[in-house]
Amino acid sequence: MASGSDRNPIIIGGLPSQVPDFDPEETQEWLDSLDAAVDERGRERARYLMLRLIERAREKRVAVPEMRSTDYVNTIATKDEPFFPGNEEIERKVLNATRWNAAVMVSRAQRPGIGVGGHIATFASSASLYDVGFNHFFRGKDQGDGGDQIFFQGHASPGVYARAYLLDRLSEGQLDAFRQEKSKAPDGLSSYPHPRLMPDFWEFPTVSMGLGPLGAIYQARMNRYMEARGIADTSKSHVWAYLGDGEMDEPESLGQLSIAAREGLDNLTFVVNCNLQRLDGPVRGNGKIMQELESQFRGAGWNVIKLVWDRSWDPLLAQDRDGILVNKLNTTPDGQFQTYATETGSYIREHFFGDDHRLRAMVENMTDDQILHLGRGGHDHKKIYAAYAAAKAHKGQPTVILAQTVKGWTLGPNFEGRNATHQMKKLTVEDLKGFRDRLHLPIPDKDLEDGLPPYYHPGRDSEEIQYMHDRRKGLGGYVPTRVVRAEPLKLPDDKAYAGAKKGSGQQKIATTMAFVRVLKDLMRDKEIGKRFVPIAPDEYRTFGMDAFFPSAKIYNPLGQQYESVDRELLLAYKESPTGQMLHDGITEAGCTASLIAAGSAYATHGEPLIPVYVFYSMFGFQRTGDQFWQMADQLARGFVLGATAGRTTLTGEGLQHADGHSQLLASTNPACVAYDPAYGYEIAHIVKDGLRRMYGENAEDIFYYLTVYNEPIQHPAEPADVDAEGILKGLHRVKPGEKGEHTAQILASGVAVPWAIEAQQILADEWNVKADVWSATSWNELRRDAVAIEEHNLLHPEEEQRVPYVTQKLQGAEGPKVAVSDWMRAVPDQIARWVPGTYQSLGADGFGFADTRGAARRFFHIDPQSIVLGVLTELAKEGKVDRSLLKQAIDRYQLLDVTAADAGEAGGDA
Repeated sequence: MASGSDRNPIIIGGLPSQVPDFDPEETQEWLDSLDAAVDERGRERARYLMLRLIERAREKRVAVPEMRSTDYVNTIATKDEPFFPGNEEIERKVLNATRWNAAVMVSRAQRPGIGVGGHIATFASSASLYDVGFNHFFRGKDQGDGGDQIFFQGHASPGVYARAYLLDRLSEGQLDAFRQEKSKAPDGLSSYPHPRLMPDFWEFPTVSMGLGPLGAIYQARMNRYMEARGIADTSKSHVWAYLGDGEMDEPESLGQLSIAAREGLDNLTFVVNCNLQRLDGPVRGNGKIMQELESQFRGAGWNVIKLVWDRSWDPLLAQDRDGILVNKLNTTPDGQFQTYATETGSYIREHFFGDDHRLRAMVENMTDDQILHLGRGGHDHKKIYAAYAAAKAHKGQPTVILAQTVKGWTLGPNFEGRNATHQMKKLTVEDLKGFRDRLHLPIPDKDLEDGLPPYYHPGRDSEEIQYMHDRRKGLGGYVPTRVVRAEPLKLPDDKAYAGAKKGSGQQKIATTMAFVRVLKDLMRDKEIGKRFVPIAPDEYRTFGMDAFFPSAKIYNPLGQQYESVDRELLLAYKESPTGQMLHDGITEAGCTASLIAAGSAYATHGEPLIPVYVFYSMFGFQRTGDQFWQMADQLARGFVLGATAGRTTLTGEGLQHADGHSQLLASTNPACVAYDPAYGYEIAHIVKDGLRRMYGENAEDIFYYLTVYNEPIQHPAEPADVDAEGILKGLHRVKPGEKGEHTAQILASGVAVPWAIEAQQILADEWNVKADVWSATSWNELRRDAVAIEEHNLLHPEEEQRVPYVTQKLQGAEGPKVAVSDWMRAVPDQIARWVPGTYQSLGADGFGFADTRGAARRFFHIDPQSIVLGVLTELAKEGKVDRSLLKQAIDRYQLLDVTAADAGEAGGDA
């Protein structure tokens, strides 16, 4: 291959540079000095010297362009490729069998009466990329550690299943149960990598595009965090993320590249399968996606390895002394390369090599068939091995390997490089015959013409299969494999929660602060304290968690190399390489990725971590709901805190900060246990039970979501007869009514409980109504219980019919039930059908806005006076009071005038 100095033009910073060399001898002396540094002191020393030279050049104001993109050739020169330690012939046979079984599995899944589909083309393009990893790089878990973490591209799952079949990890019956998870249970295989559906096989869900690369970055960072804090030895673990070039258009794919570079995550490798196609067309038809990605990754501080061409191009590039071939490769757009992948050798000779006599001369001794088989680097095992080895050896930066492939490779002319390839799921008999011949498999025509195409297995005792087993044994076991080795934690006793149960006395604190106090006490626990991982997106002080800075400190692998501006303060900002707190900056997506990585550490590394992610409530489920679904799929555990919750509580912030619906969004996630507590003692019971359910004996694959507020209130001490079961199941009575002729029930949650108690007093003093006040700690859990019981009753009509908890709880409670919260009415309306008697809800439906809390609550008619009106209205419907009282109440409290409302408690960040 010609060196860069021999080519014209050189691509620097994305632009051609043709600066003439006025003193070639001096230039050669500099180059010889660099060569000597490499030869005598090694590449790391040479890299350091180059960086210092660049630094000095900038000090001297010499304009040094940054290398953002390089020529459209392989980064690793042929002469620099390492020895390939495998048996390429055997590996090719293994790969051919894998390719066949993957395609046949999807094709069989389209059989009449099933038709569940699948994807063939993605794995066909990336098969060699995976195979080299399986055979030479991916570490398993048999050595007692977490091995490597591999984020498989979702659409490539058929290939992973096909390889597992050859290794006797999956049966033929399981392959035939692809995408039939219930009808073929327990043999059903999930469509994509879904750990929740296959908890012994898959580790990381990746098919929601963009979340794989984001998760991989924060997994690599979590590995370093765990090692720095002495929780697990992750020094041998490497994170591999397999991605599509079209997938890189997702903002999440590229959005957090800088943190990987900033923290020097050389334990991370992205492998981008650049088959130049999205689902329905080219990624950059008029451009060059590999060049674009190279520029983006280099600019973000990553090490970039381009793997463009296979070994058949090496002789041609070696002839290219004047750079004409490299220039042609540089200037040919992706859409044309896609066309070349579908055309004949004569077409390529004419249209690629034909417009310059020097190019034509290069291939004049090649046949059309040889030109046709000038291949892509992502299909060449030796080239791939060289790229992987270089990535593993590189220090100080994460690496991205940009590998060019052909979508649908080896599947035949009807599939390869076609725009419709992604949606094509079934191979015809002629396709199968051509595919078989291409792979040199001993399958007779008759087996392809009669019925379903067969799977191919060379035999358990064959050389190929024994080779596969030996390779995996040498690398520490089979992948993917998910193993849960973590032991239950020894959890704190009631003493850890005593502070919260005492209440706040005369002091007013928000429920956010009540939770923070519980967390602070738990982090002092000798058994589990070190396992807590506080996570926040640049808002620790807002949540009152700056008190953790002096002791827990903020994790930064570089420590704190500056004097903090607030260093004289007791609660000064403190960073440390062994810090416990993750301060991820203004990125909810990054924080949620940290949450998932920490919350699944019990399986990934066998060491439980207890993440506690605190965020502005509006920016949680709404902004990163897809990641919370990913968290559920990955079986991650931990606590999620929607702070500054409520439509009216975050006074002055307005529409985009006012959360009146995240509890409803949380209800859609089956793994999420959501609570809306009002008092500190409720929080104590919820957190204690959450630790038990997630980290105790028979741990559950769930996570807890608590919405907490920034409005200061007085927290009562825990009653002597506290209804702990009611707190955990979702409803308990906090204050019985004391006087009144008529009775009613007020159900409130979170910050609305004090409003309900104030309304209770007004009803007793002014309207002769005795109302009980209930704290609905979880509307969602009440509904789930009722739905589960309703389904049981539906399917077991012969048994005694069960009664939902909410129905049991309110069965003897007299009078109408009025529900109120700082959420939209759909949140409390979840339980409406199971509430005995009359039920009405009040809520903050609509957009939030900036105003005083009192004005906002009067506007939404959820303030104490509006609750009074709601109760009187329901009593009037039952004929207990005269309807004329309703107009009296409206006029007395001026309920149609927001300016008449008391402004309410001001301030209160935490």
